[in-house]
Amino acid sequence: MRDILHDLTESLRFQRPVAFTALVETRGSTPQKAGATMLVFPDGSQTGTLGGGCVEAEVKRRALRLLDEGRTEILTFQLDSDYGWDDGLICGGRMSMLVDPLRPGDDFTYYETLSSLLAAGKGFTEAVVLDAAKAGGGRTADRWLLDAEGGILGWRGSGDAPAELCSPLRSLTQRPRPYVASGISYLPRLQRCRLLIVGAGHVGQKVAQLAAEADFETWVVDDREQYCNPERFPTARRLIVDSIDTALSGLEVDENTYCIIVTRGHNHDEEALYHLVEKPARYVGMIGSRRKIRLIFDDLMKEGISRERLEGVHAPLGFDIGSQTVPEIAISIVAELIAHRNLGAIPERCRPGSLLHGRGEDACPPKEIVLSREPG
Repeated sequence: MRDILHDLTESLRFQRPVAFTALVETRGSTPQKAGATMLVFPDGSQTGTLGGGCVEAEVKRRALRLLDEGRTEILTFQLDSDYGWDDGLICGGRMSMLVDPLRPGDDFTYYETLSSLLAAGKGFTEAVVLDAAKAGGGRTADRWLLDAEGGILGWRGSGDAPAELCSPLRSLTQRPRPYVASGISYLPRLQRCRLLIVGAGHVGQKVAQLAAEADFETWVVDDREQYCNPERFPTARRLIVDSIDTALSGLEVDENTYCIIVTRGHNHDEEALYHLVEKPARYVGMIGSRRKIRLIFDDLMKEGISRERLEGVHAPLGFDIGSQTVPEIAISIVAELIAHRNLGAIPERCRPGSLLHGRGEDACPPKEIVLSREPG
């Protein structure tokens, strides 16, 4: 979405018209879900996708017409023989698209606000009027940006707030998916989660790359500047070069922070877990063999860390996909982070058993992670 808004801004800066299109409602089986966006340019080129196939081609055709007319519209498609046959999409699904043409000189304050909110990683909800009569006011295709409490951050359209605008608003802490209520489509944009990566070796580097693409804000901690630097971590929001003890003892970790421990050795892992396990992080995970993790847990319980706290640590972290290489290990880790962020929990079929109660040895084969270690 941020890339789409960047391209939109650049297009208007160079006096080039563009039609912003967004999938605002889906029912049944559809190739994309609500929230997908696409830009259509006067020459017929595009950025982004609404799902491809006949529907996307028809949206582009109508977007070009609306771009000439300067008129915003909601388009609805039924995936039947008219719009699904060529792509095998005849499954009864329905897709509603917003098409908003923008031309040089138009007011695009709404998009500037939207871009700023996304860049800041703040949680908010975009509301799009699908049926003004059901919404109790406004006009079809009016749009509103609402903060977590229902405060209005911006709007595009008539400016008349529907009577039912905020009544169906769902708390962002519940991590809602897009939904429709009272003739209004609600598109939640969840607060960006921070990912604290302790260990700047090969696995940490690859995890940071993938996590940034999955919209995590990454922080990296390591005691070696030759590993923890902007050249190796160009997408990191913050790099901390210091001993693990110093770096983590006073570091801000809140309920929106994910922490993973992927250092180069057993002692560093244990030290990092000692500092992180009692912080209010949403997720703490550690890489390693089951034997190493058991030894660390035993040591930390002797240091006074409670069994209950250690039970909450995801170790060994990452889904079991038979990982052998650094990219495979990183993919398994980021997949688990995404699942926990989006679903609120790790799917049971992928969760290793408890290491503190002697269970789980056969639940998922143990992952050895020798490829994650740096020399020295």
